[in-house]
Amino acid sequence: MTISDACLRYAEEKHICPHCDQPLSCCATPPMHVGDGLGWGTDVFFICLNDDCSLYVKGWAHIEEQYGKSASYRYMKLPGDKNGAPMMVGSKIAFTGNIIDIDAEKGRSERYIKEKECVKQLQTCVAEKNLEPVLYLITDEEALLPDRREACNKLEELCDLACIDPIRNHTFRHKEIGQNADLVISRILKKLFRRECQFCFEIIKAQAKTCKHCGK
Repeated sequence: MTISDACLRYAEEKHICPHCDQPLSCCATPPMHVGDGLGWGTDVFFICLNDDCSLYVKGWAHIEEQYGKSASYRYMKLPGDKNGAPMMVGSKIAFTGNIIDIDAEKGRSERYIKEKECVKQLQTCVAEKNLEPVLYLITDEEALLPDRREACNKLEELCDLACIDPIRNHTFRHKEIGQNADLVISRILKKLFRRECQFCFEIIKAQAKTCKHCGK
């Protein structure tokens, strides 16, 4: 579940259930609204998932007596609302699978913003000799494949040996990108008359007979 940046800010709010004094959980809204049919109007909402909450505990008997149904209530609030309200739930596990991991969502949001910045910088990275956005996209496993392929092309144009260690130390989930990056490194080394020592993997002159780093 990926939520909007605006709703992510709401998700960081802290709310307390007035029936049990326990923190409300931030959950993703279901795809359908059971109320007026207008939708939730938000990606997130807050709900008390404490099974010992008095509203939830007493709700089972109340709904059974009033409506002859097996259900209960949980206290919920929408972002920005001053007051919450009881919401009917049909089972103990209702909404427990919708809990949002705020830290994970923040990481995804920050990654997305960084990705878009780097894609934009690809247009000027060669002229500015800026390796950073290229390396970021090549090693960002969540970035779009077309942008990662373009970053590999820019990597060859930059022809900077500083790219080698970050790429060699990255584990590529997408084999195509890893293979492309390796091929680019090979062409950069050849163009600059360099090679990697087969023993210590440091960069040395192509014609060197002994590695200046490890002596082999």
